[in-house]
Amino acid sequence: MERNRAMIVVILLIAEVPAKGHILDVCATCHSNANCDDKSEGSGKVCNCKYGFVGNGRTFCQDKDECQIDANQICGQHTTCQNTYGSYYCTCLAGYSPSNDMAVFIPNDGTHCQDNDECRIAGSCGAGAQCRNLEGSFDCSCQLGYQVHNGVEPFHPPRDKASCKAKCGPIPLLAQTEVMWHNRSVVIYRCVDGYHSWRGSYASVCGSSGVWLRATLRCIEIKPPVNHLSVLNEKCLHWRAEKYEEDEEVYKVTYIGSRDYERSFHDRGKRCLSSKADQLELCLNLLPVTNYSISISALSSRFTATISTNTSLTVPPAPVVYYREFETPVPTLRLRRSPNTLDPISLYQVFVLPVEEIMMFDCSSPVSSDISIKIKSSTEYITAQIDVGHVRTDMNFTVGDGLYYGGFFNAPLENGRNYYIILRAVSQWKSALKSSCVLWAKVRGTSYVLRVSSLSAAAAIGLVVLVILVGYSFNWFFKRT
Repeated sequence: MERNRAMIVVILLIAEVPAKGHILDVCATCHSNANCDDKSEGSGKVCNCKYGFVGNGRTFCQDKDECQIDANQICGQHTTCQNTYGSYYCTCLAGYSPSNDMAVFIPNDGTHCQDNDECRIAGSCGAGAQCRNLEGSFDCSCQLGYQVHNGVEPFHPPRDKASCKAKCGPIPLLAQTEVMWHNRSVVIYRCVDGYHSWRGSYASVCGSSGVWLRATLRCIEIKPPVNHLSVLNEKCLHWRAEKYEEDEEVYKVTYIGSRDYERSFHDRGKRCLSSKADQLELCLNLLPVTNYSISISALSSRFTATISTNTSLTVPPAPVVYYREFETPVPTLRLRRSPNTLDPISLYQVFVLPVEEIMMFDCSSPVSSDISIKIKSSTEYITAQIDVGHVRTDMNFTVGDGLYYGGFFNAPLENGRNYYIILRAVSQWKSALKSSCVLWAKVRGTSYVLRVSSLSAAAAIGLVVLVILVGYSFNWFFKRT
């Protein structure tokens, strides 16, 4: 036997020795699973087994079993290795999947096995259960209001055949709340951010009958103790109180008024109000044409809200006068002004209206209220304009004295004509005008001829009476003597 083996080797060696004068073609001698490559030193060719095979490259190249190495080293973590003729491939263990989503792979492109999140699949744990993902697996536990059936928690449904059965059902949900703590029978709630508890119980309890006894907690939006603050009709404050209905709150209201056109002016005031109502209104004595800053404080909560408002021009109060009728062309009239110097009156105007058949006087007419134009017509005219700064508590004014008042000539009244004298109070702010009027006096005119005739007649009558008396006196004297 040894002799035969030696002969085979000798024959092989003889076969490999090229005949004298012939060059050996190395590539022709390469194995079918080998490649003919250049030698590194450049001295010729050499046969190398292909990738996945091992051998001398000429007489044999056998399959290399890559999977003999640990699968974790050749394929990576969480894998299995499968050898093939001249190669191999990898697969992922249960609970894992390839990163390239291919069923089989070779990790030379960086493919690896990653954990499957079974909890992404709805119903992985069944009704009433919550899923927890694990590395290469998952487990389940029952939600609040459910209890495990045919097993213990945590469980794996395919393996343990366990499931969750309703006890009281899903936990009750309350508006604007979140679950602060719970077990299988009790749920404790709290209000979410931006809301606060108003009233009611904080806990839902799973009763013995399998029905939830729901919490009655009510959460309302957190708002300032004083909100929706507004000013109505330029004088009344209106706001909404955020508090418990049964609580009584004390409010302090302060206001400060100023005027751009009157730097020295300041109006201050303070009011207090105690109420349980949630809608409140408080009317203030605000002056016209004034800028106000109003603050309202809820004393128990130490909260203050502020609002600004501007009051508009109002109709001034009617002047207080003493109406009289005169028969003189230069009547003296009397005006009494209110001692409240904070009234909105800017000036007074005196109108003279000749009495004719039918008369109409519009106190607010644009023509009459245009104080920049000197009005003089057959129907009416301004005889005087008096700035309110020149008017004291009482003022006497003589119509027709021939003087100028505020640029208007106080012309004498014509004899023999009847006149109405009207006093107008004017409030002026920028381009806005408001006014009120009152009838001040009536002047009855008498002509000169009538006046002279009347005086002559009276003198004649007086002379006749005097003559009669003198005659009677002489007659009586002579009878006595």
